[in-house]
Amino acid sequence: MPTVSSVKHTGRLLLLLLWATHLSMATNWLSLARLPRSRPISGDGPCGRLRGLSAGQVGVCRARGEVMESVRKAAEMVIEECQHQFRNRRWNCSTTPRGINMFGRVMNQGTREAAFVHALSSAAVAVAVTRGCSRGELERCGCDRKVRGVSPEGFQWSGCSDNLSYGVAFSQTFVDEPERAKGTSSGRPLMNIHNNEAGRKAILHNMQVECKCHGVSGSCELRTCWKVMPPFRRVGAVLKERFDGATEVRLSRVGSRTALLPKDPQVKPPAARDLVYLAASPDFCRLDPENGIPGTAGRRCNGTSRLAPDGCELVCCGPGFRAGRAEVIQRCSCKFSWCCSVRCQQCKNTVLIHTCKE
Repeated sequence: MPTVSSVKHTGRLLLLLLWATHLSMATNWLSLARLPRSRPISGDGPCGRLRGLSAGQVGVCRARGEVMESVRKAAEMVIEECQHQFRNRRWNCSTTPRGINMFGRVMNQGTREAAFVHALSSAAVAVAVTRGCSRGELERCGCDRKVRGVSPEGFQWSGCSDNLSYGVAFSQTFVDEPERAKGTSSGRPLMNIHNNEAGRKAILHNMQVECKCHGVSGSCELRTCWKVMPPFRRVGAVLKERFDGATEVRLSRVGSRTALLPKDPQVKPPAARDLVYLAASPDFCRLDPENGIPGTAGRRCNGTSRLAPDGCELVCCGPGFRAGRAEVIQRCSCKFSWCCSVRCQQCKNTVLIHTCKE
């Protein structure tokens, strides 16, 4: 017979497990990136078998199946862009070898790394779905036909403007669903929703205009223009800047509602496009497989820079770093051939590299 204390202990463990599952659930849809392209991810049967989706996201999948291929692409975009933006940092967006939690348990904590991944994820879904609209891949949407008339600058709005409103609306429906399903009266759901919206605003505030000239011999007597999204690399760079300037917040009561306010009262409240976080980050120095932290041992670093983020002193933490020489193959003696190619030779060069000690 189990004792009262053992029952209470088991109950506490179950509650902790449910709590951790909730915290990580919001980004578990990123595990769609692990699925082979040949596997269908729409329809009643396939949607129900997709691990990593919340119950509400499964419902979205069944109701709007044509968009799910764009969601899969968005998951791939998040991993690629995150690893590019943080390639020279201690935390470099390393993915776990298996499972539905792509970046490990560090996503369970309300850190600025989790804030960045949430923002990037919501932006990626909006971008991928909007691209599908503009390319005619989705039946329910197309170009943004609301952009019409003559602009204050005197050019004619025409062409296929990116239908960002549709992509943003779907991102809100799909990415925000796990948070809204749990309610927004606690700190972590509020943090996630704020950062999700900040990711979408990184697109909205960086929209671009492309134009085409019309006239005799390209005289540009008439100019037609349309709106396009910024490259996703630009969105990632903007959010990386927001990551570096993120605001630590705490849950506070404001009248009859709860809100996230700066932990330091001397800091101004974050704007809607800023990233916010609730907890300090681990140092990411030591190998911690349980939490999905690979550590920095063996990582290459910049031995010529002391204070830059990729400098060995920062990346390698306490153990230090070692210098060595390695032979690399590089392109050399390149020549332009008419028309139109560049031909290069393969040259072996010895370079100095720096790596973090074990």
